[in-house]
Amino acid sequence: RAGTLETAHGVIETPIFMPVGTAGTVKAVHQRELKEDIKAQIILGNTYHLYLRPGLSLLRQAGGLHGFNGWEGPILTDSGGYQVYSLAGAGRKINEEGVVFKSHIDGSSHTFTPENVMDTQRVIGADIIMAFDECTPYPCDYTYARTSMELTHRWLRRCCARFDETQPLYGAEQTLFPIVQGSVYKDLRRQSAEVIAKEGREGNAIGG
Repeated sequence: RAGTLETAHGVIETPIFMPVGTAGTVKAVHQRELKEDIKAQIILGNTYHLYLRPGLSLLRQAGGLHGFNGWEGPILTDSGGYQVYSLAGAGRKINEEGVVFKSHIDGSSHTFTPENVMDTQRVIGADIIMAFDECTPYPCDYTYARTSMELTHRWLRRCCARFDETQPLYGAEQTLFPIVQGSVYKDLRRQSAEVIAKEGREGNAIGG
């Protein structure tokens, strides 16, 4: 399975361990240690957390997450979907348009849609960005898993359309990865994999 991913901020030789920098940087680890000791080839940021803090205005002023945290290598951002869906009860509401949720920081109300999540990840400027999907709870019944998967596929088409009609903001190319869903049901996961593969993107992610 060894392969090579080429991004605007460097080459990633797979398989690779990707340190998690949820809120913009990897906690308790200096950039020098990431690069020289850990030899990380890519780090991860989280759209939900970065959207709330430091916020899009500051990220744009900094030239994206690379400028904000000083990391010169590739960055991947997840869409924030898991964090949004992990907000319990009245904290979030899912509908066809997207998700309405309340900030865990101050309780303010926000909305994520496939379109504005693509726009947000453009501002963050990660090399690899994830499509907005619903991460189903575990366990969940077959009917819920199928309904959720179909919603994820409809959102994916909107993500792809928005991504394709916009451009990177900082002169570095970005790529969009769809995400396979379907919970633990083999037929649903196969169906989801086939649907997202038809989008013809440079890579696909495995969710669930």
